[in-house]
Amino acid sequence: MAGVLLGLAVLSEVAATASLRAAVDGSRRWYILVVGGYLTAFSLFAASLSAGMPLGVGYGIWAASGVAITAVLAKFLFKEALTPLMSLGIVLIIGGVVLVEVGSATAHVALG
Repeated sequence: MAGVLLGLAVLSEVAATASLRAAVDGSRRWYILVVGGYLTAFSLFAASLSAGMPLGVGYGIWAASGVAITAVLAKFLFKEALTPLMSLGIVLIIGGVVLVEVGSATAHVALG
């Protein structure tokens, strides 16, 4: 359940960030989605922590996923650049999250 809540938090944060970009470039009505999205994201992240998600793992996944998904969406929604170097960065972000998750599982077993 903690993973589902975290996934929803990531999606909400990405939607809020995309809405922020749309608000800056267009109608200020997008700011309603920005505020609502960020409030929802933080609430869902808190709920994932309450459900047992370790803070370091949860925040790492949330932040890294947000960066990676936002960069890809920005290419398609806002025609922003996504260079090979940026793509490599996304791959490294994913690798870093995997290492944090594996390290957390290993530490949990060693402490348990």
